[in-house]
Amino acid sequence: MTELTRRRLLGGAAAATAAATLAPLATTPIFAAAPPVGKQAPGIYRYKVGSLECTSVNDGARTFPMPDTFVRNVPKPEALAAAEAAYMPKGMVTVPFNPQLINTGSKLVLIDCGNGIAQFEPSKGAVGRTISNLAAAGVQPKDIDIVLMSHLHPDHTNGIRAADGSMAFPNAEIMVPGKDWDFWMSKENADKAQSNPMMKTYFANVQKVYEGLESKVTKYGWNKEVAPGITSIDANGHTPGHTAFVIASGSSKILIQSDVTNIPELFLRNPDWHVAFDIDPVQAAATRHKFYDMAAAEKALIAGFHFTFPSMGYVEKDGAKYRLVPIAWNPVI
Repeated sequence: MTELTRRRLLGGAAAATAAATLAPLATTPIFAAAPPVGKQAPGIYRYKVGSLECTSVNDGARTFPMPDTFVRNVPKPEALAAAEAAYMPKGMVTVPFNPQLINTGSKLVLIDCGNGIAQFEPSKGAVGRTISNLAAAGVQPKDIDIVLMSHLHPDHTNGIRAADGSMAFPNAEIMVPGKDWDFWMSKENADKAQSNPMMKTYFANVQKVYEGLESKVTKYGWNKEVAPGITSIDANGHTPGHTAFVIASGSSKILIQSDVTNIPELFLRNPDWHVAFDIDPVQAAATRHKFYDMAAAEKALIAGFHFTFPSMGYVEKDGAKYRLVPIAWNPVI
């Protein structure tokens, strides 16, 4: 038996290269050059929940240098080590974005709508891909009946506007958690946030994006069926009104966790780490434990907005931590 070693593998590659170089020109096949494509295929993944057809819709992903306070309560080297252990580029973090489209039979419901195009033009298509991926799924913006926001952070809500500022989903009812709406629309809260650059930007963004849309917005509460087969559940901490959802049909269900955790390799694996984006980090950590304990006990499928596409998997307890078991790609629905 021939033992495969790194030296033998590299030596074999070098020998093959040399042989190709020394081969007579007349015996070398000539092929037409294939130009590089330079872009990804559409990011959509369909799945069934009982009689409901659902689609995970990729809005893209951002890779950026890890900020010093990305994880507030552990040293940056420890957070960087976790990112590198997940094979993220050295010194960087990668955050994916994945809205969910639910066809209830009577309504097309888009849960969160991504970053939008105008806000991230410098990304060169890395984010703001929801509209193009919906089109690949055979869905036009005018077809969407409800845009259901889990909370009002920019990456979830800015896609409500097209690049020219018009309504991206012209026929849709916009549903937002009432507690989030009240928090972000409060002038008193905005004034208190002026010393925090990130929060200051978030308050300004919400008020800019929703200016003039008040009559189109429906505020919803928790533990309500907000659309057929879709129930809102309290998942506060990330924001005051942050909401997760249960999608159920017959005996089947999926938990749409929204931002219960950001990057799972960091914050699902280490549920007590405080990500910079959590407004109430202690409550957010408590919500993570409660949510993942429930998901693990029920062996429930979950979808995470910031999970690697197609953004679904199962959660298992691992001592005081958790681990995500991604689903296997299914070629049929």
